[in-house]
Amino acid sequence: MPEKAIARWAALGALFLIPLTPLIVANGYFFPFITGKAFFFRILVEIAVAAWAVLAVLDKEYRPRFSLVGAVILGFVAWMFIADAIAPNAAKAFWSNFERMEGWVLLAHLLGFFFAASAVLRVEKKWRAWFLTSLAVSLVISGYALLQLGGSLAIHQGSTRIDATLGNSAYLAVYFLFNVFIALWLALTEKLAWLKWSLIALAVLEAVLIFFTETRGTILGLVGALALAAFLTALTAGKHARRAATGAFALIVILSGGFYLARDSSFVQGNHILQRVASISLSDGQTRFTIWRMAAQGVLERPLVGWGQEGFNYVFNKYYNPSLYAQEPWFDRAHNAFIDWLSAGGVPAFLLYLSLFGSAVVLLWRSSELSRPERILLTAALLGYAVHNMFVFDNLYSYIYFFALLALIDSQVARSVRRIEEMPTLPPDLGVTYALPITGVALLALIWLVNVSGMNVASGLITAISPSSGGVEGNLAAFQDLVAHPAFAAQEIREQLVNFAASVVQSPQATEAQKQQFAALATSEMQKQVAAYPRDARGRLQLSYAYRIAGDGAAALKEIKEAALLSPKKEAIWIEVGTTEWDLGDVKAAQKDFATAYALGPQFPGLAVYAAAGAIAVGDGAAADKILRDAYGTTNVDSNILAVAYYRSKNWPRLIALWALRTTAPNASAETWFSLAAAYYAAGDRENAVATINKAVSLYPATASAAAAAITQIRGK
Repeated sequence: MPEKAIARWAALGALFLIPLTPLIVANGYFFPFITGKAFFFRILVEIAVAAWAVLAVLDKEYRPRFSLVGAVILGFVAWMFIADAIAPNAAKAFWSNFERMEGWVLLAHLLGFFFAASAVLRVEKKWRAWFLTSLAVSLVISGYALLQLGGSLAIHQGSTRIDATLGNSAYLAVYFLFNVFIALWLALTEKLAWLKWSLIALAVLEAVLIFFTETRGTILGLVGALALAAFLTALTAGKHARRAATGAFALIVILSGGFYLARDSSFVQGNHILQRVASISLSDGQTRFTIWRMAAQGVLERPLVGWGQEGFNYVFNKYYNPSLYAQEPWFDRAHNAFIDWLSAGGVPAFLLYLSLFGSAVVLLWRSSELSRPERILLTAALLGYAVHNMFVFDNLYSYIYFFALLALIDSQVARSVRRIEEMPTLPPDLGVTYALPITGVALLALIWLVNVSGMNVASGLITAISPSSGGVEGNLAAFQDLVAHPAFAAQEIREQLVNFAASVVQSPQATEAQKQQFAALATSEMQKQVAAYPRDARGRLQLSYAYRIAGDGAAALKEIKEAALLSPKKEAIWIEVGTTEWDLGDVKAAQKDFATAYALGPQFPGLAVYAAAGAIAVGDGAAADKILRDAYGTTNVDSNILAVAYYRSKNWPRLIALWALRTTAPNASAETWFSLAAAYYAAGDRENAVATINKAVSLYPATASAAAAAITQIRGK
């Protein structure tokens, strides 16, 4: 039947292109390492599912079957639909954003991938070929990683941690983790000697490369998974294999224990990779533990349905712990996949997510299609992935591998459902007349609705924030076009608009009209964002920035105070409140807000500076000195905020001392010396001002003409 052949090749083609996903880097899209892969995967899954649907109505062999793991996946995705539908930000819960490209839309595609892969690859007996294809792609990525190690290719994160085409070392680590065990699994049953040893060599290479990602959770997962594989083999294998496995297990334990004991040695500490691995400790994990405790507070508030996918920011802000002040300002994940699902979908989602692993292992060991060694290695892969997920949140390709293994297990153990099997097949003529055309039209509509608009926005946003041939007007037109067609990434568009508007307002090349247009557009869009999601502290802060850009300090202050109510323990917000009030002339209120921030995080000297500045602003120099001595052991502290405070309060001796301190720094510039001269000049000390400028000229002869003009101004007064 030609219609069946078309559907068959469409399904197989799409499924076999999915392993190429890690290679996709869409440089013309916002978040190029994330968005390109996600759209590529979604479109391929949509094609595969549409083709599988046609096959299922034409041939009973392709119809879905029942298994425990399939039921759990259905339950998990269905429950998350409910949790996302009643989330504080349902739109983001369903569609996610460009930075993550997850949400319920990804879950729906993973569900489709699961059923299509399970049925099509089972009937066509192509599972082995699919995984071999994936390993071939991983070999290419390994080569890319090796070139990064050798310095021939840049590491995208700008560090020493390789990331290849995935753009993130943790994503690359878990990608290699799956491939290590899949390569070993396929090597066990490979009859061709050259391919068997090639697979083993690939597994060894990628196991080594995991260490160069320096992703500690994945390294623990790898070691734990290898130990489990050796342990299970020692328990269940024959005499010869048992001895080898026992020796391997003992070696892993000895090497791990030896490494732990030698963690402080010069050999370990002298190697940044080993040093990073050796730094794994309870104290080193305090940031994550703090975030997990915050997540637990959020779960206690919404234990049944959670906060929806992409809703962790509400938990992070509401239950913010001040000890995180020195960390990044916004966490959208708990950095633990299990806790992330507990937070996103409540206790039911957490239990269902655990059941994905539990049901997979149970059914894996019931499978009669896989040998004992194969079961052991696939079990080890799942354990390694679970350990990795204890410390890192999931990403697209770890999801793909996880659901591929679940689909493989399902295809081995699932049984036919009588009612589904008894449904009649579609006659060949109706297949050509109705099934293919209707499915094709539905597929095109689905691709358009789910992907094309997002792809246009991802590329349009890059255009909007890049230098335009039309100048500022071109950027403005691009942003106006983007906000006129709301997409799932509306918040990201609006935040980028605020950032770009700030740069335009400060640009001497922009006209006053252009500055006003950008400021008005940014303010208007952030007002819409806050109106739609009033409980989002981040949105409130972004609106306050927009108001500042527009020059409306009073409105900016109102929004920052609203943000402080939503996140009362976040020091950075209180600093923003105080700074705005200070700019508006209310120094007493500013001093109180700075003191509040410092009281929340007294262990952070950077906050002491603000508290001292607030005291200086209200004329309490003694209190400021005490704060600085307690935090720094001296009152002469290099700080921009103190420089502003001294200048505004006309405390010239302190301002001069601060700039004099800066001139002693090894990297002191000519501008630093001129600023010191300006401080002397403001204090009325013309003699030292001139002497300081002359000193600058002796150090930086190129400033002679500027120095002459400055001296003329000083003496001419």
